[in-house]
Amino acid sequence: MLDNMRNIGIMAHIDAGKTTTTERILFYAGKIHKIGEIDDGAATMDFMQQEQERGITIASAAITADWKGHQINIIDTPGHVDFTAEVERSLRVLDGAIAVICAVGWVQPQTETVWRQADEFNVPRICFVNKMDRIGADFFGAMNDVRQKFGCEPVALEIPVGAGQDFDGVVDLLRMKEIHWDAASEGEKFTVGEISADMQALADEWHEKLVDTVASNDDELGELYLEGKEITTEQLVAAIRKATISRTLVPFLCGSSRHNQGIQPLMDAVIDYLPAPDEIPPAEGMHVKKHDELEKTSVVCDPNAKTPVGLVFKIQYDQNAGILCFVRMYAGKISTGTQIYNVSKKKRERVNRILRVNANHMEQMDSVSAGDIAVFVGLKLAQTGDSLGSEGMPVLLESVRFPEPVISIAIEPETMSDRQKLLDTLDILSREDPTFTHREDEETGQLVISGMGELHLDVLVTRIRDDFKVQCRVGAPQVTYRESVTVTADYTEDYSRVIGGKENAAGLTVHVEPRETGSGNLYTCTAKRGDIPDEIFDAVEQSMTGCFASGIKFGYPCTDTAITVTDVRYDPLTATTFAFEAAAAEAFDKVCSAAEPQMLEPVMAVDIECPSEFVGDAMSQVTQRGGMITSMDEKSGGNIIHAQAPMAKMFGFSTNLRSVTQGRASFGMTFSHFQKKSS
Repeated sequence: MLDNMRNIGIMAHIDAGKTTTTERILFYAGKIHKIGEIDDGAATMDFMQQEQERGITIASAAITADWKGHQINIIDTPGHVDFTAEVERSLRVLDGAIAVICAVGWVQPQTETVWRQADEFNVPRICFVNKMDRIGADFFGAMNDVRQKFGCEPVALEIPVGAGQDFDGVVDLLRMKEIHWDAASEGEKFTVGEISADMQALADEWHEKLVDTVASNDDELGELYLEGKEITTEQLVAAIRKATISRTLVPFLCGSSRHNQGIQPLMDAVIDYLPAPDEIPPAEGMHVKKHDELEKTSVVCDPNAKTPVGLVFKIQYDQNAGILCFVRMYAGKISTGTQIYNVSKKKRERVNRILRVNANHMEQMDSVSAGDIAVFVGLKLAQTGDSLGSEGMPVLLESVRFPEPVISIAIEPETMSDRQKLLDTLDILSREDPTFTHREDEETGQLVISGMGELHLDVLVTRIRDDFKVQCRVGAPQVTYRESVTVTADYTEDYSRVIGGKENAAGLTVHVEPRETGSGNLYTCTAKRGDIPDEIFDAVEQSMTGCFASGIKFGYPCTDTAITVTDVRYDPLTATTFAFEAAAAEAFDKVCSAAEPQMLEPVMAVDIECPSEFVGDAMSQVTQRGGMITSMDEKSGGNIIHAQAPMAKMFGFSTNLRSVTQGRASFGMTFSHFQKKSS
């Protein structure tokens, strides 16, 4: 059964044609009976109202399609940098991916981001060079750009017949046939014929390159090739599959999704070259033992495993069903109506319903097994990144790490009676999206929401108003700062209070030290446990990690700070969890204040695509804002400027950039790191 399953994602830069490609896959697989266009706001995968209005993908949508007896679970991910968390959490659970590359723009800034993320999670991928019908399309240029940018070895499985307005089909280099699509049937029908005389020489050249590249990556085929023996198509397909899964080769196909050309061979390639769930290395996890000790373990993808293991990789709110938890199963089986153990929360939960997702409508399922993706209804505590399993063998899968929110705005309801409704809505949205946070400012009493960028917050505020029907006002954007310590320090806290005639006492010694930039906070406890109850250690950890969020000197959350509890003094007659919580908070405050805290500001990585004649103007726009140019790439039709700049000075940048480049430059910003705030 697992041989017939594929979990794939479609990833690319914004506007490269991910959703359009997915739409065609669903049409040819018989999931939809009419192709919806993004331009008309009718794409199946972009089912949120805002996605249809803005013409962009915001939430990664999951859908299941069948192709030639194989079940393909497809996740269409956003391309815009503000929704990078959606891409990150999807890649965490995928077995393979289709990287859609624009035939004109080649590798664009966000393509680099998602490619790096896919490398991080060891996701095998195939490339589909889209928009071959556009003027300036260059399949071979796109392939070469991927080779240079990512240092991978591309292998062309097809070459285009013509380009731009003359694009008329593809040559299948494995079977040496020419394929043409029928426009009248929306590409559903296509003809496979002999290669035309004017394409024969080019096809022979690239077929030879294909055999040479594959043979040099496979010892068995390499011997046959050197001996001059014939290599069959089946042997080539098997070798390409092996090399794709081990990520030594990246197969390349091409077409035009908008004009319904090239999709069926792409679907065949997904089955032929991308791995089944049991063909990838076992998932790494931590076995939670007594006293919360962790031991490394690997989770083999086995539907018959006695212990179920799953990961919640996405939360979505549905007005009718409530909270939907998207779960990827790694081992065992979970059935409808059963109790499961949320390992991350240490709580039991009941799975009321299991659903198979078809973009915006659902099908009921009795159970879900290892390798599959489904939606659980009824989990009240689950959050993105939580591991599900059993109490007998609790396995904590590596949680998804998300970038820090860097921009904040104040928000308030139109009427005070709506305040609770607004708070409930913000809770739902922050469960859905881990890069969105909200807090109440203690000094002003304002509600402050934080996210990844102006578009990110704009989308969320629109959802609050339109989807949740809460009318609200928002303030001007503000930068989210952080605090960190700069030196090491130690402190001993002896806490004692008499409350209600009973003494509450606790003793702690803590050590603090700065961590490497971008590594985040770390809490550890090296104190001897002895006969001290677990709840005492839990209380200390809860209090300390809570203090990270409330800051040291300026009230901003901490980052890159390591706190270690080195000694716990416990007297069974006077010790209480309350006393240890209070002692931990006091110790955190004192030790961090002694470690010379400093304020940090977010620095953004800025990538500007710009015609050559405007490069100087674009660079000066960055440097005027205190930014620094790090490098520049040349490509056909212009340049890509790579820079870093403080977030606080980047508001209004897009307007200025457009005005000095006559509207011909575009840019993307992603969070890079926090650095000491410039005065």
